[in-house]
Amino acid sequence: MNNYYNITENTIHLNGSYIKSTIHDFYQSLHNDIAVLNRYFSDIFIDGSKLTELDNAGVALIDELSEQHNIKNNNLINFSDINKEKMRILCTKGLKEEALPRKDSRLYIIGDYFYQIIIKYYDMLILTSDVFYWSIVDIWKTKGHRKGSFTNQCLQIGFNALPIVGLLSFIVGIILALQSAVQMKNFGADQFLPHLLAHSFVRELSPLITAVIVAGRSGSAIASEIATMKVTEEIDALKMMALNPIRYVVVPKFHALTVSMALLVTFSIVVGLLGGVLIAVFYLGQSATSFIKTCFDTIGTQTYVISLIKSTVFAWQIVIIGSYYGFSAVGGSEGVGKVTTQSVVSSIFGVIIMDAIFSFQYLV
Repeated sequence: MNNYYNITENTIHLNGSYIKSTIHDFYQSLHNDIAVLNRYFSDIFIDGSKLTELDNAGVALIDELSEQHNIKNNNLINFSDINKEKMRILCTKGLKEEALPRKDSRLYIIGDYFYQIIIKYYDMLILTSDVFYWSIVDIWKTKGHRKGSFTNQCLQIGFNALPIVGLLSFIVGIILALQSAVQMKNFGADQFLPHLLAHSFVRELSPLITAVIVAGRSGSAIASEIATMKVTEEIDALKMMALNPIRYVVVPKFHALTVSMALLVTFSIVVGLLGGVLIAVFYLGQSATSFIKTCFDTIGTQTYVISLIKSTVFAWQIVIIGSYYGFSAVGGSEGVGKVTTQSVVSSIFGVIIMDAIFSFQYLV
């Protein structure tokens, strides 16, 4: 027995300060006494209830005693919380290695991928139903929406897009007419150029060109605006003021794009055919009046209505996809940029898929 520890049966009671300046005084005697105890007891306990001070050197001593004399970690008893924490951090005995993360099986990864897709489409379906519901309600009940928002959105989405839609449609009209006229002229079928351009622009090119431009221009603006409102908690503020975010933010854009898209497609058809007129007049020597009259005779009311239906569906897709990604934004400005990019890619992809579906419908 000494001032630093005493022994009762199979328990060693540590006393006083176990620090760097003191452990040399009893280090060897403590080892010898524990070695003697090992001859008579299979389990030896170390009691730290009377320790007044413990530093790194003292923890190293206790750790070495445990290792050399096979003292189990559970046999270190009655240490204070502070000393327990020191032992937990500094002792090597009893510390478990962190388990490696479980590697998911391929079946689990595939299942989780499809599950996430289902969740996303379910959320988009809920958003779609809300948008359509409030867009109908908003027509009859004006309470709860911004005055002048429809006109403002029509100007931003529709009117401001006229220059780029007109320019691209005019260029595409010239290119398509020129490429077609060269081949048709070789076979003496240049008189069918108005029929080709009319069908191409009304059924395919004008709705598709306009939708892609609007998806890149207005769809990204819708997603970034809603995403910014989401990360800056403006959406939560609207809810606190008892304002429905979908009705207040999305529905005006939905109404405006529904109307604007039809007008933009009509404008694209007219401008695209004007580009074809230039080629017909200056390259083929045809009459402009005859060309335009043939175009209108070829189009017909039914074909034009189908084109407007297609453009309306494209408009709904763009608004809903942009709104979905906007509401799902997280992570500040980085999240806003991410969902904006995703919304443009998804909108254009959705437009192309829907255009293919409409094209198959024409063949039936």
